[in-house]
Amino acid sequence: MIMPEATDPFFEPYDRADIAYGMTPSSAVQAYLDQVILGGGAKGQGVDGQRAALDGQIAALDLGAGAGRDTLALARAGYNVTAVDLSRRGLERIEQRAEKAGLLSQITTLAADVRKLEMTPRQYDAIVATTVLDHIPADDAEKVWRRMTEALSDQGFLFAEVHTTEDPGCDQQPGCESDAPVSETAGAVVNYFSPNQLAMWATAENSALRILHYEERLEWDYTHGPEHLHGKAILLAVRRGHHPEWYGQPPAFPRKRG
Repeated sequence: MIMPEATDPFFEPYDRADIAYGMTPSSAVQAYLDQVILGGGAKGQGVDGQRAALDGQIAALDLGAGAGRDTLALARAGYNVTAVDLSRRGLERIEQRAEKAGLLSQITTLAADVRKLEMTPRQYDAIVATTVLDHIPADDAEKVWRRMTEALSDQGFLFAEVHTTEDPGCDQQPGCESDAPVSETAGAVVNYFSPNQLAMWATAENSALRILHYEERLEWDYTHGPEHLHGKAILLAVRRGHHPEWYGQPPAFPRKRG
C-alpha cells in the first residue's frame, strides 16, 4: 500500500482511480503540437521538422507536471520530456500512464521543487508550466520565469497557465467577492496573478518572447472534486524572431490537407 507523504498535498487527488485533472492536455499546447510540430500528420513534417527529425533529441520540460496530461502529449509529439513535480504520487502515475502508452523511454520524472531546478540557456525546445508559478511565492515565481525564458531554445515554445485574482479562492478583489464554489486544492495556490501580469512578463525585453496566444478567463472545472470556478491566465509564446509557418488556437481556417 502506498502511503501519502506529509509534504504531498496532492497525494489524494493523484491517488484516485479517476486521477485528478484527467488526461486532456492543455488546449493551447495540443493545438501547437498538432499544427506546428506534427504538421501534416506525420511526425516531423511541421515547420520544426528539422528538430523533430533529430529523433530523440528534442527536449521538453514540464514543470508542475502533476499526473502527466501535458507530459504525455509532448512525448507523443516526439519530445524527450523531463516531468518535474513535488508530488511523488503524481510522478508515479505519469510513469504508469507512460508505460501503458509505450512512451516510458521518452519520459524522465524528477521529484523536485521547481525553485531549485537548474536550467541552462537554450536547453529546452518546449517548456510547459501549468499552474505551478502560482503555487510558489511571487518573488520565487519571477525568478523561475526568468530561468524558463533563458532555457528556451531559439525554435522552442513556452506555455504557462496561472490562477488569477478573479479566482474565487483568491483573497483579493474581485475573486474574494465571488460566491462561486472554490477548488478543493485552492489552499496550494499562494500567488494569484493580477490582470495582464503574465502578459507583461512575456513582453518584457529580457524575456525575449513573442506571444502567439494569451487570454484571461473564468472557467468551470469538473476534472477533480466538486464542480468549482477558476480565474485563469493562459499564455503560449515562442522565442522572439521565431515564426512558425502557421498557428491558431483554435485555427479559424484549418489548413486543408490533400
